[in-house]
Amino acid sequence: MGQARERVPLEDRPVFGTGDLDEAREQVARVFCPHRLELTGRAPRLAARLNSARLGAVRVSYLDYGADVHIEPGELESFFLVQIPLAGRSLIRCGGQEIVSTPRLASLPSPTEYLDMHWEAGCPQLIVKFDRSAVEGTLERMLGRRPDRPVRFEPGVDMTAGWARSWRAMADLLVREAGRDDGLAAQPLAVAHLESALLTSLLTMQPSNHRDLLNAPRPPAVPKVVRRAMEFVDGHAHEPLTTDDVARAVAVSGRSLQEGFRRHLGTTPMEYLRDVRLSRVHGELTAADPARVTVTAVAARWGFWHQGRFAAAYRAKYGCPPSRTLRGR
Repeated sequence: MGQARERVPLEDRPVFGTGDLDEAREQVARVFCPHRLELTGRAPRLAARLNSARLGAVRVSYLDYGADVHIEPGELESFFLVQIPLAGRSLIRCGGQEIVSTPRLASLPSPTEYLDMHWEAGCPQLIVKFDRSAVEGTLERMLGRRPDRPVRFEPGVDMTAGWARSWRAMADLLVREAGRDDGLAAQPLAVAHLESALLTSLLTMQPSNHRDLLNAPRPPAVPKVVRRAMEFVDGHAHEPLTTDDVARAVAVSGRSLQEGFRRHLGTTPMEYLRDVRLSRVHGELTAADPARVTVTAVAARWGFWHQGRFAAAYRAKYGCPPSRTLRGR
């Protein structure tokens, strides 16, 4: 028997496959933006393929030109990209900087910087696209105020760093789930959590013109603000909340709220939210008919999309597995 064919990312979400340069340019432009596309090299034969899916404010794509190409989008304007070569290499010029991108060094062009790229043949890329408004909105919530200048990231992302490996794992989860109609894509709460985690870690860890400000110490929220935050979480636990959402609701920065919860409650806003949601799951399972309801469905509805971690957290809080609560024993 022959070896099994390696599965291509997002294989179940094809956009096009073509050997025609004009068609490839037009189709890619529909997903990303208008751009210049030219064949280069000594064997100019295109074998382009694009698979793509959108989940909330994030689009994940697999793009392979199958040939040496020059791509010149100029300023992206309305979105950020994290481009991760799965093999091979590409030359990325962004603003006044230039990097050679490989599986160990992803590229992160910023929308206000002029972008010009050369992809070698044999350099398929996994691309994570974020709306610029989502990135800037997350930054505003983290700072507690509107940013005074556009976000500009360093264009090279070291994918061997610990935080970047975790980031890639979250992106890979989105890619896997994007191909399933009944999976994570059908759970807006879980998708929103992943979006928030991807954006927050990118803003916090990847060098940018805002990272020092984001990591600067903040005064902790006072007890009355923490109480207001707890009340807000209690009343909105069914929504896709982040720490920055809660902080904005009580008019403090995310860092101040984090420190306030740590100092006055010995926990974090998201740990408190998790406990509230666990209690809501417990209440639903206690009252549910096991013939009509599953633990997985209830857990997913409350944002617990990783069943192993959910079951461990539930057992730690209630002393039994959630299935036992559902069965009423």
